[in-house]
Amino acid sequence: MKPKPRIAVFSGPTATVQNSAPLVTSNKARAKYGLPLRTHPDGTPMRWDALRPQRLAAPVTVYVQQFSAHPLESQVAELYGPPDGFVGRDGTFHPERRAPEDVPVYEVTLAPEDGLYLLPHMARQANGQPWESDLTHPGAPISQTRIPFFPDASRIFEEINRLSVAEDGVADILGERADYDFYRPAPSGGYVKGLPAALRTDKGEGDIPPEINGEDFFVYRPPHLGRSPTTGNLARLTNIVQRAMATGSYDGGIYLEGSPSVEETIYWLNLVTDTTVPIVANSAQRAHGTISADGDRNIMDSVDYIRSRIWAGAEGRDEVGAVAILDEIIFTSREVQKGDARPGGYVATGGHGGIVGSIGQPGPPVLTFKPARLHTWRSAVNTSRLPESVMGVQRSGHGVQLVPVQVKDAQGDLVPSAIPYVTIEKTSRWLPLRPSVAKDDEVDILAQVDRNLRESPLAGFVSEGSAPFARMTDTVIAALNYAVCCGMPVVRVGRGNAEGFAPPPTKRDLCVSGSNLTATKARLLLMACLLRFGAPPPAANPDQPTDDEVAAIQAKLREYQEVFDTH
Repeated sequence: MKPKPRIAVFSGPTATVQNSAPLVTSNKARAKYGLPLRTHPDGTPMRWDALRPQRLAAPVTVYVQQFSAHPLESQVAELYGPPDGFVGRDGTFHPERRAPEDVPVYEVTLAPEDGLYLLPHMARQANGQPWESDLTHPGAPISQTRIPFFPDASRIFEEINRLSVAEDGVADILGERADYDFYRPAPSGGYVKGLPAALRTDKGEGDIPPEINGEDFFVYRPPHLGRSPTTGNLARLTNIVQRAMATGSYDGGIYLEGSPSVEETIYWLNLVTDTTVPIVANSAQRAHGTISADGDRNIMDSVDYIRSRIWAGAEGRDEVGAVAILDEIIFTSREVQKGDARPGGYVATGGHGGIVGSIGQPGPPVLTFKPARLHTWRSAVNTSRLPESVMGVQRSGHGVQLVPVQVKDAQGDLVPSAIPYVTIEKTSRWLPLRPSVAKDDEVDILAQVDRNLRESPLAGFVSEGSAPFARMTDTVIAALNYAVCCGMPVVRVGRGNAEGFAPPPTKRDLCVSGSNLTATKARLLLMACLLRFGAPPPAANPDQPTDDEVAAIQAKLREYQEVFDTH
């Protein structure tokens, strides 16, 4: 038999696909412990408890009523074998029927080694009160909160394998397709009390020390505890993904993140990960385990995409690049964007493609075309092609000087402090306060330039102007030209989801054309370019650069432009 593929699964931040609904105390438990029952708005007790995947501690024998799996089973009773026995009114099992009202049943022993079963949630709070949400009380601190996000994807995969049913009526949907290793580069859930090495499911070594929300993991629920990852976390994520994919042990990778931001990270991985196998991003609009959860299907489709090898060229290398698979559509990472908070709410940006295939129903994975843009192993800015150091800029007295910036350490990992700081500047008509072409009205840009010169030696701007030609107001252009002369490259793109291309820079422009990229995607490509090429040479007087200084700046920007034209 052909060996199953092995897939690396990476957990990213604030991911609904790795989120679960609150574990609410069941009415079974409330009745047992004398607690008020959960009721409908009219005051009547809820008939049904939410059943949650849990493990048995000991074997138990249960009796399953014959023909209860489907309303029409009894219509073809003659096609079925006999039951194992009958249960009488007193609840006693007998091999033979003793009375007309005895119920035919199947006898089955459930064992702990079977895996998860759907059961009522019986837990209460330490004070004896029922759980009504993730919190012990409204506004509770994290020390009194149950983290609803899984720490990695292993439990999600187990629940899909155990409890989901494929179209052919069998389980083990993911397990029969591939083997998996689980990584936590920037997970949504964390071990606030730590975790012994023996219980780790990822490929790390040693005990996990107590983890901190906002540093080691990143939730969005409960809302008051929501935290966002930093550029330092991006460096760690990049290093973990690159190291895993560089082992050659995997036929592909799956990356999970929140739906509003997964489009950014997967494009970043498309640019910087040096791998010849696919990386696929998944997100979800509905939490795992809830009605019509879309994330579970997205994960299965990603596994099928990796297994299909429709992405492979004649030499077996990935010819498509990193993609996002959402709602049975294969999007290129460069073009995918979330448009609405519902399944099917993803769109392709740029007006010139972006959906490269379909998957799932009604047939096998299909590609419609292969992108011409460079990616992953072909990318000019992947981690293998990044230098150990580049030149950045820093304030020196009343001027600006070039300073060395270490990009990679001795192990080839990205240095967190090197990740560039790129700001998005948006403009619109009727913005200027007065007729002027001076930069002084753009106090936000000037303040950011000053901060960058103090704190971020690798920095730049993306200007989002008119669609699609990226025109900015005169004062913004003046302020951004000043930023470029301080050593901070500027990329111009059109407003929103523009369907045309920003024009190439003229001989007078001090900018890079962002093609048809959105501002968020242009920002990531500019960050990667800064790591590859470093900062443009600053002018001695940024307000009045000489012709030679302008020529030197433009020569550097042409290196950036070549990448923007091909990625």
